[in-house]
Amino acid sequence: MSSDSPRLFLITPKISDAAAFAATLDAALKACDVACVLLRTEGRDLGENKKIVRALAPLAQDRDAALLVENDAQLAIRSGADGCHVESVGEPLAAALAALQPDRIVGAGRLMSRDDAMSAGEAGVDYLMFGGPDDAEPHEAILERVRWWAEIFNIPCVAYAHALTDVGELAEAGADFIALGEAVFEDPRGPAAALADVAATLAKTREKAQ
Repeated sequence: MSSDSPRLFLITPKISDAAAFAATLDAALKACDVACVLLRTEGRDLGENKKIVRALAPLAQDRDAALLVENDAQLAIRSGADGCHVESVGEPLAAALAALQPDRIVGAGRLMSRDDAMSAGEAGVDYLMFGGPDDAEPHEAILERVRWWAEIFNIPCVAYAHALTDVGELAEAGADFIALGEAVFEDPRGPAAALADVAATLAKTREKAQ
């Protein structure tokens, strides 16, 4: 790992009520430096999802964090989001890349093999994510993928941490970004306390690398 710590990539729960989630997201963003927020929505209605994104996006964007939506390039375009995270390779990813680049970010997740990861990289994504909130991939498998990717490729990789205790190993493995979802938003102490622990872990990891 380099002396630069990975930055944080927050993944929200699936949101149906922007007003009910706004304070939680705001607390998380105030707690530490966040590079990106992946805002997931519960429903499929484009109009309702646009309202959710437009209500919550400024909380991230006003702090210089990118706001991405999941699997919907048109929602990204129509809501003012900064890009789209696509949970597949192949045609859905190709369509998002064609619709959004170069003006917006396109990332790929749910990469179930090394071949999937290399295909996404060759397609021109801005980042890849190993693991995710809906994936069954265990921590050790994510760790192995991150080490492999970081040693060979230059496209940034995001490593999903199932638990706060996973963060240090993922940082040492070479992740450019650490993704956190349930580990932050379901912490009984609240997101600010969870992210304070993450910041402390990353500081210790950075000291070890120097």
